[in-house]
Amino acid sequence: MTQADPPPPVAPDEREPRGTKLPVSTLVLVYTKDLRVLLLERADFPDHWQSVTGSQEPGERLEATAARELLEETGIDAAQHGGVLDWGITNEYEIFPQWRHRYAPGTTHNTEHVFALPVPAPVPVTLAPREHLQYAWLPWPEAAARCFSWSNRDAILQLPERAAREEA
Repeated sequence: MTQADPPPPVAPDEREPRGTKLPVSTLVLVYTKDLRVLLLERADFPDHWQSVTGSQEPGERLEATAARELLEETGIDAAQHGGVLDWGITNEYEIFPQWRHRYAPGTTHNTEHVFALPVPAPVPVTLAPREHLQYAWLPWPEAAARCFSWSNRDAILQLPERAAREEA
């Protein structure tokens, strides 16, 4: 599978302190009953869309990471919708060179854990402007096609089957 071209280099004053992020993250697929998916356009990689993602903090449970990132990036409180669901999917991928400064020296790969949050219909979204430029609720095939990340696209492609199982 392929990824998009790497993002442009980040200006030094926009960088996070070196080595502060753990190479463990969550991806949170937010979707409606009619399988519309929430996507966010990255502020540091314009025209590139994704679901909610974020790194685990030291000592934090993955479920808590997913819920925290969802709230920070969108203002959506997972607890108001029954909590995030762990899909039991783990992906490992190479971190774009332009973003490696965020991790400990020598870190080149990240392990991502996939979660989902079903909501009855599109819910209000409040973006974190330093992270995202805009959002869209898209039918799942369109959302999958718009994602730049292969792991995000694969999760969305599994949505119809997974959603049917979750409702059963």
